Amino acid sequence: MELEKAFLLHLDKIQPSQLYISQAKLKRVLDIIEKEGFEALPPIPVIRLKGFIIYTDGHTRAMAAYLSGLEEVLVYWDEDELDLQAYEICVDWCLDEEIKSISDLKDRIIPHSDYEILWYERCRKMQEDLENKKERR
Repeated sequence: MELEKAFLLHLDKIQPSQLYISQAKLKRVLDIIEKEGFEALPPIPVIRLKGFIIYTDGHTRAMAAYLSGLEEVLVYWDEDELDLQAYEICVDWCLDEEIKSISDLKDRIIPHSDYEILWYERCRKMQEDLENKKERR
């Protein structure tokens, strides 16, 4: 990602697309910030979807920014080929749980072992369901 394509965006303007934050991943990111500064982390990828700007990655970096008192983060438009149907489902899950900003995840920072079960497993099942639906067409 070219740094000149990055821009600042207020954390409250970005819709999360995941339901939990891994405590272990967050600790690693906070350690990097403490040692090297927030500038050591890459910008966060976002896309426009369903009328929202959403994170396609970087929820942990965004949470670290929020916990560090930052109001804005460096982002860029994600141009990778993405499974937009999967992101739509994830955004719907978030909206159903009233998660509309990274700050709404502050009480959903969980041990990594729980994260793997509650988040990775849920996403794996969703991907499996999407694949099954494609095969039936």
